Amino acid sequence: MSEENFPSDRYGPAERRMAEALVDLERRTLRAGEDAEACECREGMFPSLSRRGLLAGGVALGAAFAGNAVRADAPPGSVDYPVQPDPTREQGRMILDDGGYGSRSQFENEVRWRYPTDSLDSSWSMTPLASGQGIITPSGLHFERHHGGIPTIDPERHSLIVHGMVDRPLSLTVADLKRMPSVSRLHFIECSGNGLTEWVKPTLRTVQGTHGLTSTSEWTGVALSTVLREAGVQDGAAWILAEGSDAAVMTRSCPIDKAMDDAILAYAQNGEALRPEQGYPLRLLLPGFEGNTHIKWLRRLDVSDKPFMTREETSKYTDLMPDGKARIFTLDMDAKSVITFPSGAMKLPKPGFYEVSGLAWSGRGKVAKVEVSVDGGKTWTEAPLQEPVISKCHTRFRLPWVWDGTEAVLQSRCTDETGYLQPALKDLVAVRGTNSVYHLNAIQSWHVAPTGEVTNVHA
Repeated sequence: MSEENFPSDRYGPAERRMAEALVDLERRTLRAGEDAEACECREGMFPSLSRRGLLAGGVALGAAFAGNAVRADAPPGSVDYPVQPDPTREQGRMILDDGGYGSRSQFENEVRWRYPTDSLDSSWSMTPLASGQGIITPSGLHFERHHGGIPTIDPERHSLIVHGMVDRPLSLTVADLKRMPSVSRLHFIECSGNGLTEWVKPTLRTVQGTHGLTSTSEWTGVALSTVLREAGVQDGAAWILAEGSDAAVMTRSCPIDKAMDDAILAYAQNGEALRPEQGYPLRLLLPGFEGNTHIKWLRRLDVSDKPFMTREETSKYTDLMPDGKARIFTLDMDAKSVITFPSGAMKLPKPGFYEVSGLAWSGRGKVAKVEVSVDGGKTWTEAPLQEPVISKCHTRFRLPWVWDGTEAVLQSRCTDETGYLQPALKDLVAVRGTNSVYHLNAIQSWHVAPTGEVTNVHA
């Protein structure tokens, strides 16, 4: 990858390696899927992988369940059963034949991409936003970020310690927490490095590459305020250190006001226990805050009168401004949106009617409005928001569009309930500069050529 793409004056060696690896990964993945049959249906426009492409792309596949006659090229999470010529003329397979948990259709092949780090235990994976429906991300497709691998933790041996500036230090088991009053809410999580390759020039081709580090789930657990009131927070307390049980011992500081507001000690996701890669058996959820603060495998909360200035909030996850000063604790994720259909690496088969669709979100509350432009921002049309519209949650927007076969540039911009308007890239850069790779929330542009090909552009 050339120095022109990721110049040394803004990308450090580690960031440049990450960006270059993402570009290479996307290129190989798309090349592997080129043998997928073309069709004029909506699904056929996606850069999805064929079975051969999954294998060529390096996705490890295997028999999902013992005892079934399963071919090794079944997409992950599925079982490859023989297709019935006429299912009305023969019995279907037996109930619970898949082992009792369930599997997805063998004809669905969406997968996360894993960033190809040299060390396989410190990496991330990206959600395939283009193929998503509604606002909830399937648990198996929720993006991940790991710094020391995924620990295997016995919930019966796991505990949460609450100490520091409290009257009654606590040691709580997962069972203790489950006996407390529970809450259940829909919220997005977004990595503040989402879009790190896109500051200077359009680089990755797909929405999975440019925006895939965000997902929405239903989270269930105990309000952190409930536990803190039980512990008795002392006067003068202002911050909490959250610490995880992974090999990296991930730690982040959280303002006490946030902890007492809407923070959740989550033990369930989308109606079942957290998945190990999402923090099983316990994670901290800080709605609207950058993803790195949502500490997984949570084991300790230390209440203090000041932030703890950990590695992840000093040398990392800060924003270096043009004047050389760094913004620190930029925790709220600003309003953002992206069109997921049509989006990069797709191809519209012919002029005609399409429904432009995408996602919008804000870490500061509800999405109030989403506008869509098909002429690169010259004119804007308000897009209907699909219910439900929930605070600090992905919101689906949709807008009918008749493409006349000429060149178009599709954009979306979000306004949240605070009145904040998602900025154009040039306006964001004018304020923030390009010294930081974090917190990119600029308007994304997709160019539609007369041939129907959709590409990532800066407009």
